[in-house]
Amino acid sequence: MNCDESRNLIHGYLDREIDLVRAMEIEKHLEGCAACKGIYSRETAMRSAIRERASYYVAPKYLEARIRAALPKPRKKATVFGQPSLNLLGFAASMAFAVVITWGVAMQLNTATANDRLADEILSAHVRSLMANHLVDVDSSDKHTVKPWFNGKLDFSPEVFDLAAQDFPLIGGRLDYINGRPVAALVYRHRKHFINFFHWPDESQEKNFVRTKTKQGYNLVYWANSGMGYCWVVSDLQENELMQFVKLLQQQQRAAVS
Repeated sequence: MNCDESRNLIHGYLDREIDLVRAMEIEKHLEGCAACKGIYSRETAMRSAIRERASYYVAPKYLEARIRAALPKPRKKATVFGQPSLNLLGFAASMAFAVVITWGVAMQLNTATANDRLADEILSAHVRSLMANHLVDVDSSDKHTVKPWFNGKLDFSPEVFDLAAQDFPLIGGRLDYINGRPVAALVYRHRKHFINFFHWPDESQEKNFVRTKTKQGYNLVYWANSGMGYCWVVSDLQENELMQFVKLLQQQQRAAVS
C-alpha cells in the first residue's frame, strides 16, 4: 500500500468501515511511513477531543409521538356483504398459510444474516483493538474509575464488573462503534488472552438467550436480558473458558438488577 492509498482510506479506517484485510495493510504501512502516521495521529487526537468534549443528546420521547401523529392514517376498506363460497375460503386459507410460512422463513434468514454481519463487526473491532495499540481509552483495573469515564459519552450507563478474584481482571474500557451506534467496550484479561466485552441497550432483542459463534479462530458469545440489553464477548480463549467468563458476567448482571 502506498501513501495515496493510505490517505484515501484513513478516514474509513478510523471509522472502522473497511474490511480486516485492508485494515491490516494500513497498519503495516503506518509502521513504516512517518508522514502517514502523523496524519493518523492528528486525526486520532481530533476524534478523541470530540469524543471527550462534544455534547450528546437523547431524542425526547415526545418526538416519536409527534412523528406518529403526522403520519397519514390508514384508510378503512369498505365491507362487502355476502356469503363467500367454500372454495374461496379454502383458497384464502391456503394463501394465508403460505404467507405465514414464507414470512417465518424470511425472518429467520434475515435474523441470521443480521447476526452474521454483527459478528463480523464485533470481530473486526476486537482485532483492530489488538492491532492498532488502542485497546483502551481509560486504562484502569478499578471499576469506579472506568464506569464514570463513560459519563456523557454514551446515552446509557454501562455496568462494569470486577472479576479479578476469578482470574479475569479488568484492564480498562473504551468507546466503540457497533451496529450503527456508540457502545461500551470493556476489556478483560485471562492469562495472556484479552477479552472484549461489548454491550448496549436494545429492547428489540428477544430476552434470555445465549448463543455462540466461531469465526476465523475466535470465539464469540452473545446474549440478551432485561437488565443489561445486548451483550457480546469475543476472544481467542477456548470456548469453555470464554463461557466461564460469560457465566460470571451473567451472575454479576443478575445481582445488579435484583
